[in-house]
Amino acid sequence: MKNVLVVGGGGREHAIIMKLAESKQVGKLYCTPGNGGISKYAECFDVAATDIDGVVELAKKLAPDMVVVAPDDPLVMGMADALQAEGFKVFGPKKDAAIIEGSKVFSKNLMKKYGIPTAGYEVFTDAEKAVEYLKSENSYPAVIKADGLALGKGVIIAENEDDAIKAVHEMIDDKKFGESSARIVIEEYLTGPEVSVLSFTDGKTIVPMISSMDHKRAFDGDKGLNTGGMGTVSPNPYYTENVAAECMEKIFIPTMNAMNSEGRTFEGCLYFGLMITPKGPKVIEYNCRFGDPETQVVLPMLDGDLYEIFQAVCDHTLSEMKISWKTGSCACVVMASGGYPEKYEKGLEISGVDGNGQIDGCQVFHAGTKLAGGKFVTNGGRVLGVTATGLSLNGALEKAYAGVAKISWKDVHYRKDIGKRALDALNSDPLDLHYKDDMEDYIEENGVYLRQ
Repeated sequence: MKNVLVVGGGGREHAIIMKLAESKQVGKLYCTPGNGGISKYAECFDVAATDIDGVVELAKKLAPDMVVVAPDDPLVMGMADALQAEGFKVFGPKKDAAIIEGSKVFSKNLMKKYGIPTAGYEVFTDAEKAVEYLKSENSYPAVIKADGLALGKGVIIAENEDDAIKAVHEMIDDKKFGESSARIVIEEYLTGPEVSVLSFTDGKTIVPMISSMDHKRAFDGDKGLNTGGMGTVSPNPYYTENVAAECMEKIFIPTMNAMNSEGRTFEGCLYFGLMITPKGPKVIEYNCRFGDPETQVVLPMLDGDLYEIFQAVCDHTLSEMKISWKTGSCACVVMASGGYPEKYEKGLEISGVDGNGQIDGCQVFHAGTKLAGGKFVTNGGRVLGVTATGLSLNGALEKAYAGVAKISWKDVHYRKDIGKRALDALNSDPLDLHYKDDMEDYIEENGVYLRQ
């Protein structure tokens, strides 16, 4: 039996641990720092996910067969490198590859260099020059992004010139996101449905996972501030077979090849945030890890052994894996603290969950909880991801919201319209972009696409 240490402490890590627990190969599960819900399925330790030296020392003590580094920060900081240097098998990219998320300037320049479709953009470190550019372009909405990591909140969609200028000064001059916003990207605003596609890759082979649709805004009707994600559904109805084929040809394989050409081979989970524009799919962003909360609907749909896939990525044998997905749909509704993503209270007792933090009919992935006196209490902005599968999206959503109705705490907040856009798409089928069916040559074996 293989013992696994998972680094991280949110809903994504809980979903990874729950899936690894299904593997017949996995014995003991460890997690650091974990959370209240994770502690019911893995032994947790009080070492921060960003404490590279601390995690390396913990790994030496536990001697796991594999370490899964799940969050973006430690990957961008080089945790995979440090662990591998000590002889550990690690699922997660090295620092030189994690830059694909760690620097938006790097990723935009990569796409420009290798002809990967994305929005037009310019890079700025001087606020006044950025403002001059905004005024000369006079095109709104405008997308303004902090270069570095910002907990999923470093993107401002400015509806007018005043909002855009304010965002520029807050990022560059006021360092709203610290050094992450000392350099910014101003991007062309794209229109169309958004699609998230996670993928497994060992640098030679890339295997897209089932697609999903995130809901970033805090309130119903896509109103309010951007958050880390208020819910998600899978699969995404806008991600048709033709769109998938075009993404494989023009985005997925070219990105893998581009990273290889740059001497930054990516091994792990590569996330593609896509916009299906009238001119075809374009990349909005890359992530160097599993998305959160996309993971909470993708992994429950995996019809296979996650540990075996991780092992194949580490061993560069992904081309030999047959990866399949369950039929039906999955939906996750995030239950958050009142006031999130701004100020919110912690330590509020959660009622309605059982001793393992679960409820009948759903999987409850804990994102911001801890155990206090044997009871689950809130310990973050996004607290729970209540997740259900069904033969139809409607059925999955009904089960997820029935689960949400059983759980409560003071000032709990959640969106009531998760999945509405996906249901509207399924009912009206408005997308008819006439994608071509043919693809440039690549090798396919058992549904896996191989770089030639």
